[in-house]
Amino acid sequence: MTPTGRGRYPSGMFGQVGMETLTPVTLYTDSYVARGSVRTRQHRLSDVLNGAEHAFLVLEDVTIDEFGSRAMIERAPFAQINLETVLFGVADTPVQPMPELRTIKVPEQALIVVPPFRITGRIHLVAEYDLRTGLHELVGRFIPITEATFWSDRLGEPRTHAQMLAVNHSRAHIFAPYEEHDVWAGLPGATEEAVAPSPGAAPGSAPEEGSAPGASAWPAADLAGRSGGEAGSGAEAGPVSEGTVSNDPWRDLPR
Repeated sequence: MTPTGRGRYPSGMFGQVGMETLTPVTLYTDSYVARGSVRTRQHRLSDVLNGAEHAFLVLEDVTIDEFGSRAMIERAPFAQINLETVLFGVADTPVQPMPELRTIKVPEQALIVVPPFRITGRIHLVAEYDLRTGLHELVGRFIPITEATFWSDRLGEPRTHAQMLAVNHSRAHIFAPYEEHDVWAGLPGATEEAVAPSPGAAPGSAPEEGSAPGASAWPAADLAGRSGGEAGSGAEAGPVSEGTVSNDPWRDLPR
């Protein structure tokens, strides 16, 4: 008989478990967000999800918030969450890695698309592999992502930061390496372009010939004369100041 039975199990497996604890988690599914706690002996959320004995996870003290719904948040003492519907889970409390259990890996910035969500963060690949081989060897039901940011424009979910999350590998598309770019950088703003004055034009100058002047393009004195002479009421136009042109067709005829 093998002492303590260790020969039957992979090396390091005994160090991965400890006393059972109640660990808070948030699970984003394809239709709602479930927040609760799970009883587990695992340290990392990815290990909790990958180590589930069945195709579901039982949460305690659960709240459920449906995407796009204005209904009140549902609450329940317990809930069985189908792991096939889980897009990703977020660890509500940070967990420090155990050095004696760590395989040497290198972080790689990546974009993970899990419709309708997008996630940016660091995936961790085995050090001796190149990126192509590392992605080929990146296996597991749920993949851990560190220093993550997730959001959904379609659902109106704002950018949210998480120290660590675990994404459902069967629902995810991974792009690496990834560097975020501003697609609008360097392009002139449409508003600035519309109101920009023509080159060489003095502030407050009249518009060019052929353009339609606004109210501010006419002198105030001329506006006063036009208001009295264009109405067709027969009233005399006000005095014409020097340097302005009157539009009264009767001004040269004897009265």
